[in-house]
Amino acid sequence: MPSPFPGMDPYLEGEKIWPAFQHHFIACLYQTLLPGLVDRYRARVGQRRYATAQALFTSVIREDHEEEFIEIRQRNDSRLITLVDVVSPANKTTVAGRQAYLDKRKEAKVANANLVEIDLVMQGQPMLDYSREGLPEWDHAVTVTRATQPERHEIYRSTLQMKLPKFRLPLAGDDRDTVLDLQTTFARCFDQGNFIALIDYQRDPPTKLSDEDRRWLNDMLRHGKLRK
Repeated sequence: MPSPFPGMDPYLEGEKIWPAFQHHFIACLYQTLLPGLVDRYRARVGQRRYATAQALFTSVIREDHEEEFIEIRQRNDSRLITLVDVVSPANKTTVAGRQAYLDKRKEAKVANANLVEIDLVMQGQPMLDYSREGLPEWDHAVTVTRATQPERHEIYRSTLQMKLPKFRLPLAGDDRDTVLDLQTTFARCFDQGNFIALIDYQRDPPTKLSDEDRRWLNDMLRHGKLRK
């Protein structure tokens, strides 16, 4: 079954659901971008690992994290052309998670690669490499930073009440961009992973919402008969 939300489903931010969602989402994203790559490129799924620790009374709870990303490399010399990374709740709410994400971003910048950063997480501190001052509001965004213009950021945004955007994925400077439809990729991921069976829409989502979004969410779920 599809998600009841027009775009991203905020219930997926739950700590028990997110790891499975990110794994499925990266797999669907990989399948989506492959047809747009010409023979000079190869795409691979990589993984970063880190651990977080949380004090609980007299003990410390350690949690291991594994997060996947996509590297598009030039086939003849394996040079990194574009990094496609997905922000997780742990990246935005823990010191270790944030550092692991930033380390991968730095690695891509040092390699003079393009960056595509997909942030579908509403909770926590932003991972932005730029200021949002003067920009429109958004809940979810794809930020594209081209190797040829590292100081310039292309922002494809959406809100909780909107569909996820299409965006241009850059390749080598002498090649055309390929266009990806994030909403179509998300819908395929949500359906194939059967995530609706894992979510209790009677509860509030794990992220804090504005009063307007909370009322909208409640009305939408009631209309869809997912909440009494």
